[in-house]
Amino acid sequence: MPHRRILIPVAVVLVVALGVGLYLFQPWRLLTVRETHEALLVPASTPAQTQTQAATETAVKAPESPKEVATGEWRSLEHATTGKASLIKLPNGAHSVQFASLDTSDGPDLYVYLSPHASSSSEKTFGQGFTSLGKLKGNRGDQVYEIPAGVDVSTIRSVVIWCQRFSAGFAVAPLEQA
Repeated sequence: MPHRRILIPVAVVLVVALGVGLYLFQPWRLLTVRETHEALLVPASTPAQTQTQAATETAVKAPESPKEVATGEWRSLEHATTGKASLIKLPNGAHSVQFASLDTSDGPDLYVYLSPHASSSSEKTFGQGFTSLGKLKGNRGDQVYEIPAGVDVSTIRSVVIWCQRFSAGFAVAPLEQA
């Protein structure tokens, strides 16, 4: 009988701890995929395509279209991440950020941050002084995020995929304008 008095509270504590751990860490997210297939504002291209496009635009004045003003490849932080991030200037003067061929792990509380810090900075700096563009739409595919009016894009040096729950960066890409 005395063992039962000890076993029941211990079992209850273990079940509660397991439930809290599952809620916080959501380990099944390591196995899930949320794909997003939004139309990119500026199609992803190779350097040869970019040179051909620039020559064509110089020869024929086409109506103004969105322009890629900064771009960078993802640098993995806590999770392996690949793809390309770009800062896009729209014809109306507004700006957006687009991710082409993003591939990262899914997570419990992922957000997209614009950071005034260089992409080579330490991970913890990306959780300070940022502008949030909202929740990450998907962990794979193409996606576009509008930058709110009033954000000074000249101060943006990188874009970050950030897990708010654990204050951890998944990945960072440079967006420094030339």
